[in-house]
Amino acid sequence: MPGVPHVHIPSQTSSWFHKILVVVKQTAYEEYSQLRLRGKAPKALRWKRLEHRYKSHKACVNDLRGILQHHNVQFECINRVELDRQHLANVDLVVSVGGDGTALSAAHFLDHGTIPLLGINSDPITESDMDCKKKTDERRSHGALCSCTSGNMADGIAKILGGGGKIEERARIQCTVKSTFSETKLVPALNDLLIANPSPASVSRFRMGWLENVDTSKMPDPAGTSRPLSSFWERATVQYSQYGTITRFGGKAYDMRNSLNVWSSGIWVSTHTGATAAIAAAGGMPMDDNSKELQYLIREHMIEKTEDGKITKGMDKGFFNEDEQMHLRWNSQKGKIFVDGPHMTHDLELGDEIMINPKAPPLLLYVRD
Repeated sequence: MPGVPHVHIPSQTSSWFHKILVVVKQTAYEEYSQLRLRGKAPKALRWKRLEHRYKSHKACVNDLRGILQHHNVQFECINRVELDRQHLANVDLVVSVGGDGTALSAAHFLDHGTIPLLGINSDPITESDMDCKKKTDERRSHGALCSCTSGNMADGIAKILGGGGKIEERARIQCTVKSTFSETKLVPALNDLLIANPSPASVSRFRMGWLENVDTSKMPDPAGTSRPLSSFWERATVQYSQYGTITRFGGKAYDMRNSLNVWSSGIWVSTHTGATAAIAAAGGMPMDDNSKELQYLIREHMIEKTEDGKITKGMDKGFFNEDEQMHLRWNSQKGKIFVDGPHMTHDLELGDEIMINPKAPPLLLYVRD
């Protein structure tokens, strides 16, 4: 079964890789079957459709095991929901089997950018699905992050295990959240971040700006000591004509420039990999495949007016590069950061500060030739 860890350890290996970790999707059929046993499954479920997709996925996993055994390579299979960092010990290739969601979940654990990821679409959309007026199953994965499908993975895996295949470095988003007593670095996002109120009917209030390094060596310390200045002393000694508000991330002092108060439905921040996904549907712009910039878009923004009554335009969407860092101060009672979809989240509280930049280690991703 896909959910049961399975290890095959051959006597010798002829593969380019020494140990492979296979991350397997848990299908909707398996999840809903557990709910049905407890009498909690929705009545409108199409069980035959779900079972068909489950069988297609299971067949792909079994075929993959046979292919890896044929190539005499050491591997371990683990369910996506059970994946943990301990499973990455001595692994030099991660293979995700499912769709784009499984690939994204696996990528979150590859935060050092040293282990490549190979995505296999276990139940891809077929040409007949695309051509017919009534889709056979419109919920199948497009597999944009998958270089192989269940139909062609035998040749693709043989090429990659032999040292071939096309691999790209994909830029990712680094997000750090500073709360009252903690500072948390989130997992790198490959597609996008959505920062918003947990309730879609509530306004997301935050102040958005850009961080600029502050030279604290030029700041006088009233206490006459050589220790680093605290935020209290910084606010007491720095002229606000030079620095408006000072904050710290990782012990470094920053000033905020070009800030804007925002009342909206939240903000998208995307890499070029995610530029054709949700941010595109919200009105974002296409990005070059080799771009290392990040794109942002404020959703349904009630634009702030300046002192002379003019509307502030041009700041509600745009791009920023490796030398720029976005800063948000969360001004709503509740908030959430959604990392590459709904499964990986981080809660926000009033006053939390967020730093966003493209400085996360890139992901090594196998792509279609």
